[in-house]
Amino acid sequence: MAVVREFTLPDLGEGLTGAEIVRWLVQVGDVVAVDQPVVEVETAKAMVDVPCPYGGVVTARYGEEGAEVPVGAPLITVAVPEGSDDGSAPPVTESAADGGSGNVLVGYGTAGPAARRRRVQLSPGPLRETVAVAPAGPLPVISPLVRRLAREHDVDLRRLKGSGPEGLILRADVERAVAAPAPAAAPSSAPAPAPEAASEGERIPLRGVRGAVADKLARSRREIPDATCWVDADATELLAARAAMNAAGGPKVSVLALLARICTAALARFPELNATVDMEGREIIRLPDVHLGFAAQTDRGLVVPVVRGAQTRTMEGLSEEIARLTEAARTGTLAPAQLTGGTFTLNNYGVFGVDGSTPIINHPEAAMLGVGRIAPKPWVHQGELAVRQVVQLSFTFDHRVCDGGTAGGFLRYVADCVEQPLVLLRRL
Repeated sequence: MAVVREFTLPDLGEGLTGAEIVRWLVQVGDVVAVDQPVVEVETAKAMVDVPCPYGGVVTARYGEEGAEVPVGAPLITVAVPEGSDDGSAPPVTESAADGGSGNVLVGYGTAGPAARRRRVQLSPGPLRETVAVAPAGPLPVISPLVRRLAREHDVDLRRLKGSGPEGLILRADVERAVAAPAPAAAPSSAPAPAPEAASEGERIPLRGVRGAVADKLARSRREIPDATCWVDADATELLAARAAMNAAGGPKVSVLALLARICTAALARFPELNATVDMEGREIIRLPDVHLGFAAQTDRGLVVPVVRGAQTRTMEGLSEEIARLTEAARTGTLAPAQLTGGTFTLNNYGVFGVDGSTPIINHPEAAMLGVGRIAPKPWVHQGELAVRQVVQLSFTFDHRVCDGGTAGGFLRYVADCVEQPLVLLRRL
């Protein structure tokens, strides 16, 4: 005997309200263990493997790959042996769990054994007789996203035949209805309307990481009265110092890590820039720790991993943590907590081969330092014209937290450290 349990998309934390199904990890008929990942989803901040707290046979899946699923919507149903109230898995594989999940399914998943999948035929046999399915209502639509899509395109859901389990109406069903040609109109003597001059362009949904970036940048522009100042600096000595440090052996130090260390030193001198603004309380909140975000370009778009407690880390520690977070960003394995909570952002857009930019502040932070490419240029050095390695530094700041004098002082200190890094290193 078996009972069917429904597993819904859990609260993934960090204020997220839904996710997009990227890849199903199980099929209907597979045997799953307690806490085995069953689906890979993409939130607005990261890729997440979602584990199921029930062990048994998968009897249904809800949602196609690419579909958006809100928190609380069904993901799968699992046939669990009767009497296994704790969600224990049936002993049908060598690695199947024999105990229930002891973890609360909030966050990014629970750790647990992963069973080897094998197919189980649900008919004929006693299991089929005891498997229950979700009752089909008069309008079998689960996702509110499907309802919204239908409303936006004036599609009558009552006239659709769902292609999902038990006649469930899926997003694809609505999209097919939208794309279907309209029925021919009755003959009319009225002249036909002229065709449009140009066809409609491609529509690309703003969702996932790209959608989150769009929302945050738009909010920054709406709420923050920002201003930008910039300066050119001679980075020849900075590169020489890095080369000397790396030649001495030990962990390699990146240019980004050197710039990160300069930022933490500058914020120690100008703490008003490590802040956020609470307009409801009419307060500027100065933050005690520097959680340094840095921009990283990935195949999924621009993300900003956060080095927590950056002011307490050594140069080598900063370099190692930046490298670790960068690799995780590129592979899509960053947890949402590693992409939130920043207090200041370092944006090295010079990796794209450009000299300058006017960064948009990463809301709700108060400032961002932008770094262009380091390139050989003519420069007056010690009273003589020479070819030096020059970089443009741009600094965008929230004018509510400080005036131009403070922002200029911060940027000048950063430029001085770039030009004379040994002075900074001796102070650390």
